[in-house]
Amino acid sequence: MPRYSRGFDIESAHAHLQRADKRLAKWMRQLGPLPAPDGWVRRFDPVDALARAILFQQLSGKAASTIVGRVEAAIASRRLHGATLDRIDDAALRACGVSGNKTLALRDLTRREAGGELPSLRRMAVMEHQDIIDAWVPVRGIGRWTVEMMLMFRLGRPDILPVDDLGIRKGAQRVDAAEAMPSPKALAERGERWGPYRTYASFYLWRIADFSAGAKQATNRSQD
Repeated sequence: MPRYSRGFDIESAHAHLQRADKRLAKWMRQLGPLPAPDGWVRRFDPVDALARAILFQQLSGKAASTIVGRVEAAIASRRLHGATLDRIDDAALRACGVSGNKTLALRDLTRREAGGELPSLRRMAVMEHQDIIDAWVPVRGIGRWTVEMMLMFRLGRPDILPVDDLGIRKGAQRVDAAEAMPSPKALAERGERWGPYRTYASFYLWRIADFSAGAKQATNRSQD
């Protein structure tokens, strides 16, 4: 049974993608090497991380951070999981600004945690990424995309391509100079050549999607 480390060799991923895809390689040269996410080396509690993901859904970063701060104050802890969230009732969560649907999602998350249904960080180290997705998506409020973000930015799995992400699709459209964004199915097929480093390709696609003409001109001037 293979054991997966948190993170992968960025230099190997960079070299592979440059060989595998000339169109993407052109953008990679323009943007330069991308660093590994800080989350790969930070302490990580998956229940806490996904509780925060639930709270951040459909809110601006500032608004969500305010609500999370209120919840942390109410439970007297900076760790969100069953033992701490059970210190307050649903009414107190709502008073912190947590919506009814998110309150139900948090309760479902902590109920499943207490029942031993959710894999620990140690357990996930020997699980295939699809098995991790299958283990977490039954939780109310947790979809495939949310788990994929955990796989990429916290667990550092090398071969994740979030085909439903609009930023990824927009980046792929720009790489291929296409008239329309690729469908999720077409993107999955397009991404076959990026394996086994589709995560690193995704990091570039997000950057490419956000790359403005002004930034391009500034980059060109800096290279003159």
